[in-house]
Amino acid sequence: MKANLRKTLLVLVVAGGAIMGYFLWLTTRPVEIIAVHEDGNYCSVLVKNFPITDKGKIDWWLRNKDILKSRYDIPKPATYGGYDVTFWKFGDGYKEDKYDRLCFDDMKTKMNCIDKEPIFTIKRFNYEREIFITYEGRYKLKDNGKIIKLKGGGP
Repeated sequence: MKANLRKTLLVLVVAGGAIMGYFLWLTTRPVEIIAVHEDGNYCSVLVKNFPITDKGKIDWWLRNKDILKSRYDIPKPATYGGYDVTFWKFGDGYKEDKYDRLCFDDMKTKMNCIDKEPIFTIKRFNYEREIFITYEGRYKLKDNGKIIKLKGGGP
């Protein structure tokens, strides 16, 4: 009986360690920016290895928005101050146009579309604070640096 209990505990510890290791690996992979496509004040950023949690996504944006501005000149606000930056899962790469795919007119090739898998969107209306939109909800950065979830925060 004790031998079975030890085996069970060993299996649980090993499985738990493997799960924790996998989650650690998922959360520490660097984000890979594949491409940036612009259309006025709307910008699509195709990525791999984007953070999984809402907090991770928002924190990544706050840490990297100056780099994105200097490297890719995004976001590009409209004359009224608004902009929209959406991060899309690159997935299996570019594909041909097909129903309900997101296609980029700035690419003059048949393989200029991706499957629509938005990960994270940053919107700014007029000159107000940014709104962060994820699958789980909508968030706003307050003047004091605190991030709050907005009521009715679904996509």
